Amino acid sequence: MKNDLTRRAFVRNAAAGSAALTWLGAGRAPTVFAAEANKPALLGGTPVHKGGWPKWPQWDESWEPEIVDVLRSGRWCSSGSGGRAAEFEEAYAKLLGAKGCVSTASGTTALLTALHVTGVDAGDEVITSPYTFIATYNVCLMHRTLPVFADTDPATLTMDPASIESRITDRTRAILPVHIYGMPCDMDPINAIAKKHDLAVVEDACQAWLGEYQGQKCGTLGDLGCFSFQNSKHIPVGDGGAITGNNQELLDRCWSYHNCGRAHGTFKGSGSFSRGTNFRMMHYAAALLHQEIDKLVTDTKRRQENADYLTAGLREIPGVEPVRLPENSRAVWHLFAFRYDANQFHGLSRGKFMAALRAEGVPCGGGYHEQYYDGLLDEAIASRGFQRLFSAERLKAYRDSLEELKGNKQVCATTVAVFQTLLLADRSDMDHILEAIRKIHAHSAALVT
Repeated sequence: MKNDLTRRAFVRNAAAGSAALTWLGAGRAPTVFAAEANKPALLGGTPVHKGGWPKWPQWDESWEPEIVDVLRSGRWCSSGSGGRAAEFEEAYAKLLGAKGCVSTASGTTALLTALHVTGVDAGDEVITSPYTFIATYNVCLMHRTLPVFADTDPATLTMDPASIESRITDRTRAILPVHIYGMPCDMDPINAIAKKHDLAVVEDACQAWLGEYQGQKCGTLGDLGCFSFQNSKHIPVGDGGAITGNNQELLDRCWSYHNCGRAHGTFKGSGSFSRGTNFRMMHYAAALLHQEIDKLVTDTKRRQENADYLTAGLREIPGVEPVRLPENSRAVWHLFAFRYDANQFHGLSRGKFMAALRAEGVPCGGGYHEQYYDGLLDEAIASRGFQRLFSAERLKAYRDSLEELKGNKQVCATTVAVFQTLLLADRSDMDHILEAIRKIHAHSAALVT
């Protein structure tokens, strides 16, 4: 597991294009695996995919005049109403079918703001997913709350609703489901549990722009939804974020908190200012994001079409299990993931399988690992602040409870994923990915030795 790439490192390597491609991909495979199939590249054969892959982020020169116009205007800061930030917020809310949107400096600051306005405070507990980027853990810790982990469903890679209620205590204030890799969580049971226990729901949709669940967009399914526009994301601006929702009071509180606590709309605070910070997005960033919306829509359709094609092909290969999505849902595939069963590959380890796939020209990685054992949580619960807020018994029970995450342990040990830019390639390149996996399966016994 220590040799697995983190998602961010994996994304950086994959986005580097041809220079990063000591990893492999494959072509259209026959229904029956032929014994005379080409030797795997890892054993000296010819790689299936010899070209590069789309790089990321992608720049369009037509966006430049708008950015230059903002810079020349001298109005760069979005400390007041109006301007490019407001224009982007209106367009993004419309895109998602949300009542409103508040742009922020990052996905992390969006999550921090949303948790604050939904009442999460020091000494509380937030139920969230362990299979996520580390920012989801950190935003809870920064509020001096315990990130209590529901288990991961191995079939979906997202929060298992059946594991939530057993984690609820008298300190639980919110549920923070994560639409990881752009795959929607099963939100109906999550929302039902939240309503039953009077808990807020904040969606971590930082990888789920245009993801859909039951006909609604991710980011509109809970009390608030949070997005990231970091460099690797499908609508990138370097760093940026947004909060969306349908509750105007909560949105006004978000606007106030992210803008130094200034009163806004329905929220007047305790005077001229209430508690707040500076999590604002700059106008030139908003101007770029606004222009990228059409590209996001077009790219999403292409990713989904190629992901559907890959999913159908992978189902024909023993030992490879595509991710299951909730009924009537659409993923947007920040990473395209599948589960790997070494037993169906003559015991070929996941690490060796990924090395063989990379050798065929297909960049891949293992996704997230069991990050809760990396020391971050131990550092937090050993801190003076957490020991003041929580009893020694609660902190010990919390640490011990990590051993219960059997589903997440399985997911971390068996997941393989490719970065979203591979899904922007041609259909023939999807055939290369499938052919590479078929080739590895056909020669897996030889690869084990």
